[in-house]
Amino acid sequence: MGLGNRILSLASTFLYALLSDRVVLIDQVENFASLMCEPFPNTTWTLPLDFPITNIGSFDGKHPSSYGNLVKTKKIRNDGVDDPFSGHPPPSFVYLHLTGGYTSEDTNFFCEPDQLVLREIHWLLVRSDEYFVPALFLNSIFMPVLTLMFPQKEAVFHHLCRYLFHPSNEVWGMITRYYESYLAPAGETLGIQIRVFDEKQSPFDVVLRQVINCTLTQKLLPGIDLSHPAAVADRRKTKAILITSLYSGYLQHIRTMYWEHPAAGGVLVSVHQPSHEGWQNTGNKTHDMKAWAEINLLGFADVLVTSSQSTFGYVGQALGGVKPWILLKPENGAVPEPACVRDISMEPCFHSVPPYVCKEKKNGDNSRVVPHVIHCIDTPWGIKLVNQTV
Repeated sequence: MGLGNRILSLASTFLYALLSDRVVLIDQVENFASLMCEPFPNTTWTLPLDFPITNIGSFDGKHPSSYGNLVKTKKIRNDGVDDPFSGHPPPSFVYLHLTGGYTSEDTNFFCEPDQLVLREIHWLLVRSDEYFVPALFLNSIFMPVLTLMFPQKEAVFHHLCRYLFHPSNEVWGMITRYYESYLAPAGETLGIQIRVFDEKQSPFDVVLRQVINCTLTQKLLPGIDLSHPAAVADRRKTKAILITSLYSGYLQHIRTMYWEHPAAGGVLVSVHQPSHEGWQNTGNKTHDMKAWAEINLLGFADVLVTSSQSTFGYVGQALGGVKPWILLKPENGAVPEPACVRDISMEPCFHSVPPYVCKEKKNGDNSRVVPHVIHCIDTPWGIKLVNQTV
């Protein structure tokens, strides 16, 4: 699971803990302390090493203590009966399998009757790789509190992210050194986050043309001046481009474009990329520290262009409080038209939306139960929060 997914799922779990009057503890993940400072003074959010339940990392949807299995085998009743445990004491813990591979029984977690049952269980062990917050807004039990906590629905993750996730001193040093050296002198910064999931569908030359098409068409970058090869730049007009990508080719081509020709309007353009690892190496300390530093640097950008369905980009846009331009996924090796579209919200998308299994459907449509939950632009089957339905 990538760093972006880990941040999204931890923020979601923290919010659920608040809503259900619980304390959130995280299983001690390797290298996590090198990335994040503890968010709560004089205490810790890491699970004690002597916690009696071991091998939590190996739990999956087939685990006998998963909520889905307990409902399926009727060891827990979620049909509104007075005694959901059939005369037995509640289990000491329940495992919540909230990843994209959940069963219909697992997804009962999001329903009102099931939340009433889960209140009786002291320990909940959660595994998730998703931003499941939008589904919490579909639950009438949580809605009154959520409305008070977040009058601006599209700022939920923005507030959670800034409250919870503070770079370690070592990572913060990387962030500030790079920012002061390359980005701070510019009058405006454009962040471009490029993630390629399928190189056959999205070959390098196609994605490069898409990025240039998007940034020039939307006037995020100045065009090039072919008629005045010796045009004098106006030092009052400076723009820095921050590229985050596993590959260096995008940096080289865009930098060459503004080296061989002056930018229109006399703008001075500088192009920067902190790292180009070549492949995602999640779990490697140095790799994760660079990734977390680059996510934060994206949060300093005035304007953002991000890749469709990228959780890396989701966290960057939330830190910056910016609605990004989204690079739509190419299909069949062709640049999409349009190359990019402006997102309607800075909120992340909940990709793996469960089938609606709750017994009382509202308005007959899971995606439009409340006016501020709609389908995502970059993931049409996903849902996300907006301030109002558009």
